[in-house]
Amino acid sequence: MIGAEAIVKCLEKEGVEYVFGYPGVAICPFYNSILNSDIKTILIRTEQNAAHAASGLARVSGKVGVCAVTSGPGATNVITGIATAFADSIPLICITGQVNSELLGSDVFQEADITGAVESFVKYSYLVKDANQIPRIFKEAFYIANSGRKGPVLIDIPIDVQNSALKKFDYPEEVNLRTYKPTIKGHAVQIKKVVSELAKAKRPIICAGGGVLLSGAEKELRALAEKYSIPVVSTMMGIGVMPTNHPMYYGMVGNNGKPYANRAMNESDLLIMVGARVADRAVSQPDLITENKILVHIDVDPAEIGKNVGPTIPLVGDAKHIFEDFAKEEITCNHEDWIQTLNEYRETMKRKRNPNPDYVDPAEFIRMLSEEMNDDAVYVADVGQNQIWSCSYHIVKNGRFLTTGGMGTMGYSIPAAMGAKLACRDKQVVAVCGDGSFQMSMMELATMRQFNVPVKIIVLKNTYLGMVREYQHYNYKDNYSVVDLSGSPDLEKLAMAYDMKFMRLLTMDKAQETIKEFLKDDESVLLECVIDPMDLV
Repeated sequence: MIGAEAIVKCLEKEGVEYVFGYPGVAICPFYNSILNSDIKTILIRTEQNAAHAASGLARVSGKVGVCAVTSGPGATNVITGIATAFADSIPLICITGQVNSELLGSDVFQEADITGAVESFVKYSYLVKDANQIPRIFKEAFYIANSGRKGPVLIDIPIDVQNSALKKFDYPEEVNLRTYKPTIKGHAVQIKKVVSELAKAKRPIICAGGGVLLSGAEKELRALAEKYSIPVVSTMMGIGVMPTNHPMYYGMVGNNGKPYANRAMNESDLLIMVGARVADRAVSQPDLITENKILVHIDVDPAEIGKNVGPTIPLVGDAKHIFEDFAKEEITCNHEDWIQTLNEYRETMKRKRNPNPDYVDPAEFIRMLSEEMNDDAVYVADVGQNQIWSCSYHIVKNGRFLTTGGMGTMGYSIPAAMGAKLACRDKQVVAVCGDGSFQMSMMELATMRQFNVPVKIIVLKNTYLGMVREYQHYNYKDNYSVVDLSGSPDLEKLAMAYDMKFMRLLTMDKAQETIKEFLKDDESVLLECVIDPMDLV
């Protein structure tokens, strides 16, 4: 067995079904060996999207996503996808081919110091120098990626190592890393402190981040909220921890969140932040969430606790385990007055829009779309105004809402939706993007066609980079610079080129019937919705 065959064997041992990537000479031994495996390879049209697709698969399946690219530009192209996964704590294994070991450092053709380049965007990275170490390295890499605070791990493998013979293939049964011992169980004393504060609190609230979804703790969170009538808000990455219309859920917080959600968090006397970084997009003024309240910060990553704001009670551990421990406690409390107050806020503080009737209203369209989508559908939002409208108006039932919050990477939705669809072929998957973000990944329509991945795509077309235009509207008095998307392709002709069904919606008059037709069959459809270029989120 050579190194390349050992890599494939490792992936089989880890139950990998798909590898997303783009070959080149330095990764050819691996791609040659994978032909003898049942693992399916998906040829992505640009490397960044290999990581996004692997991320989409990881997020809906709970498994580690895998991508494999060649050296030099193949490796550097995938960095943005790796950084996106790192910011959102998504477990990935990124395999990169590398030039011959003896040539490292001599600036030969397609050599790049990729382990050095990604140092700040990975949980860990390996440069494999001995083929005999491949089983150990892959076992460690999968464990590191999918434990503690999850994230990407990069494995850089020179071509000569891929072609070297192993003395023996022995895949380890377990991992024991002396310097990596993530805390899973919460400290019993700290849990008792939180329970004690919950019993005293008159206005408690839980702010849930993406860590709740990553730990699979949604049911446990809902059970706690329902049992003790504790209201829940979420960060952008936490959307979906509870159904949007759940009576205990009060929406997304942050700069673009619900006003009543932000007010609820500010007026609480006990704020439990769980699986969230307390970063600027969710909490623009950290002082407000510590003023006149007890702040509990629960996170599996001890480095996040106290980084942006000092908690009263820090609690390190996995959200699912901690909520299970809370469930064992009996708490006497009454929050009826608090819930009544928040319900009044929800009714009186709703944002009012004044949409232009000559165009599609993106807010109302997304709401109508959500109502028609299957109960367990996956909705993937891109970045820009479309993301904010999606966060504000999409109704999560029992499905998933995916977007990139930490890095805010345009072009994310289509490849991530492809990965999600491959992970759950039986579910409806819809990607929503703007005409700017669409053009960053429209080449993946070829991947969808080649591998029969029926993703439904909506393009909210306003012929601008809408979010930047809106920023320039407010901050530069409509002095627009480099945001005009004139010259964009005719989407009807583009869909025809990829043998894809196309639909166009110009106003809200026929929105209902268009949405029904769009969602009707499990086939790829490109729907263009023309929206007011001057609309604001």
